[in-house]
Amino acid sequence: MSLVRVSPSTRLARWLPPTAVAAAAGAACLTVALVDPSEPGRYPTCPFLALTGRWCPGCGSLRGMHHLLRGDVVAALTFNALLVAAIPLVTWGWFAWVVPRLRGPASFPLALPMLVVVLTFWLARNLPWFTALAPASPAGPAPG
Repeated sequence: MSLVRVSPSTRLARWLPPTAVAAAAGAACLTVALVDPSEPGRYPTCPFLALTGRWCPGCGSLRGMHHLLRGDVVAALTFNALLVAAIPLVTWGWFAWVVPRLRGPASFPLALPMLVVVLTFWLARNLPWFTALAPASPAGPAPG
């Protein structure tokens, strides 16, 4: 039985990207939890909303994440239901990326289906039949 030694620089190269992503996500969550996005001027307006008057798939995400980080799941759902549904998938995707780094190349088999869901959500929340998917108290003009 042979033991393969992994150099410290190789270990660092394997763990630095996922650690950096986790640290950035943690810092972003801390900022959104402490700085209320419902107060005007705290965060920039969505460029897609500003240009078109329509909501993008991310509209309401900051307010939704703020409420989610404070434990109010129902309020988070009213701002962006896709955000709440995506968090377990994104978390799983991060682990699916990290764990194989010890053994070999990573893959993310749900990338294409998730893209289809996001694009469908984007379209649906701007149609008159699916107004429940629009963010509560939008930060910009209501779609016409």
